[in-house]
Amino acid sequence: MQKSKLWTKDFLAVSLTSFFVFVIFYMLTVTLPLFATDELHASKQSLGLIVTIFLVSGIVFRPLAGKWMTTLGQKKVLLIGVFIFLIGSILYMNIHSLSALLLLRVLHGIGFGMSTTATGAIVANVIPEQRKGEGMGYYATFMNLAMVVGPFVGLTLTNTLDHTAVFTVAVVSSVLAVLCSLVLRVPEVQASSATNEIQPAKGLAAFFEYRSLPISVAGLVVAFSYASVISFVSIYAKEMGFTQASSFFFVVYAVCLLASRPFTGKWFDQYGENSVVYPSILSLAIGIFLLSQATTSWVFLLAGALIGLGFGTITSSFQSIAVKKASPHRRGVATATFFVFFDSGMGLGSFLLGILSTAAGYKGMYVFCSIVALLAIAVYLVLHGRKSQKQRVISQNESLGK
Repeated sequence: MQKSKLWTKDFLAVSLTSFFVFVIFYMLTVTLPLFATDELHASKQSLGLIVTIFLVSGIVFRPLAGKWMTTLGQKKVLLIGVFIFLIGSILYMNIHSLSALLLLRVLHGIGFGMSTTATGAIVANVIPEQRKGEGMGYYATFMNLAMVVGPFVGLTLTNTLDHTAVFTVAVVSSVLAVLCSLVLRVPEVQASSATNEIQPAKGLAAFFEYRSLPISVAGLVVAFSYASVISFVSIYAKEMGFTQASSFFFVVYAVCLLASRPFTGKWFDQYGENSVVYPSILSLAIGIFLLSQATTSWVFLLAGALIGLGFGTITSSFQSIAVKKASPHRRGVATATFFVFFDSGMGLGSFLLGILSTAAGYKGMYVFCSIVALLAIAVYLVLHGRKSQKQRVISQNESLGK
């Protein structure tokens, strides 16, 4: 029997599609608040809405996309999503008011929600079963790189050129996402088998994977705290005089994340998810707290290192747990479930933290979010960590013949 391959054309295509979509998401998330204040003269209170409205529209369409994949097929849903995303990217060129920007964010969020839900489901089917953990880790690395490339390119272009350059890169990246989606080959049997051979889920079960809910709730709490970073770090850096360092914040983030990836992946497989998740959440909490105390660029960048090490590892671990909980034909729904909660945390955080930053300042906001991150440890422990530890002990005892 021929050994299964991981790095196939289809695996690369779906990973690159996800990469280009997330590059745009992260690039615009950190630069649009600057665009809104510089060009549209938006108030500080309204900045959080730029992220929140985008994520809310994505949240609404994620469960719909998960359901549509069982009827229309995964690739069709992906293509519809990336084409909507491309149209949205083009329209940024002609935005001249905050209201128009918020309307466009609704459209762009729909494309984002559909396309990222589809890629998350497709990659789970493209990866060989015996290499699932390894493959999901590499797929998550593409998204982690996007967290770095997007903000770095966006902030560098904003500081050296103008916002039009940022929107141009968004259009180019959207075109590349469409091209990667077109060459992707997804066996339609995977979509039809879920419909023909297995009884379709009814009611809310058609849109949500209940077995993935506990880890998804934990993801919501983590995402809420991280919203303070992705939504406001560029404004905070400008306020504190770290404009140059802000471009390298996510570079340091990436270096630490990528350097830790081989170790965290092995620990996850050998010692269980708890061995990775607990220290990762702690690293995120300490990093966010350091942001609140940063008075020099090196402290600001150290915070980026700890946040990257923590958050990047948490997202890939939580997504792997969510998908692993579901049966193969429900992976699309499980992916949608996880991201609905994750995006809800990000969107709610962006909105509420925007209000909090007005009252308490950005330093006070980051202190609060570091506490929220610490609370995520308790949430994870109660909803998943204890069960995971018990299951691991049972498995070890069975393997020892006890």
